[in-house]
Amino acid sequence: MKQKILIAGGDMRQIYCAKRLSEKYDTSVAGFSEDCLGGLKSADLQGFPELDAVVLPVLPLDGEGNLNTPCSGKKIQIPTLVRLLKPNGIVLAGRPDSRLADLCDREIIDYMAREELNLLNAIPTAEGAVQIALEELPVTLSGLPVLVVGCGRIGTALVGILRGFGADVTVAVRSSRSAAKARIFGAKSCPTDAMQTDFGLVFNTAPAMIFGEDLLKKFHRDTLFIDLASKPGGIDPEAAANHGIKAIWALGLPGKTAPVTAGEIIADTVSGILEERGGEADG
Repeated sequence: MKQKILIAGGDMRQIYCAKRLSEKYDTSVAGFSEDCLGGLKSADLQGFPELDAVVLPVLPLDGEGNLNTPCSGKKIQIPTLVRLLKPNGIVLAGRPDSRLADLCDREIIDYMAREELNLLNAIPTAEGAVQIALEELPVTLSGLPVLVVGCGRIGTALVGILRGFGADVTVAVRSSRSAAKARIFGAKSCPTDAMQTDFGLVFNTAPAMIFGEDLLKKFHRDTLFIDLASKPGGIDPEAAANHGIKAIWALGLPGKTAPVTAGEIIADTVSGILEERGGEADG
């Protein structure tokens, strides 16, 4: 017998996640309007406790503590979903907060914390960020001085794409190891606490408030800032606005610019988690 999985709520990447998982598991969905389903099976929320796993979206709860359902007008409470789980069933969610734990009496696994997901997500995130830059800039990336703050997964992906466009890339780093990484990828480097300010485009990937009032005022007002860091971000939006600088906080790019790829990455990660727990698709 195939394991039974419910994909509940979220945006279109969760639909593509469900389609991918349906190749291996008995998969149903909830929290979507009929026109989103594309042949997927709608879950019976009044059914028996027979689910092996419930997969909730990235940011699983809305402001009222219900399931986050941007693709449906229906309100679904988390206990309604948990009731459908077998005694050993689990909840998988993206970046759950303490509210979800208060609503669940089951194990909660954050699939967004998995290294394989973050590695694969770096590419659609970087591509989406560059897409924003291409749409916003009045000049080409070719020859443009670009600063990338941080040389982690997303930072290195950005360097590769930007170099392909012919941009003049500098990476702001905190360690000699990161400086070496930047050099390997064909970019220059500088210490984060000693950055120059003569750039036409700045990408921030560091989850720390780096660009505050004192630093932003040294940049030209035509410089475009794109912040890819999770909350609270790395660019002070009020300070940027005070200096006439455009700063875009681009969160959740994979789901917005590449929902198919993002959904399939989530699906493969969920599948990997289930298999690690001894739940093979045909087990």
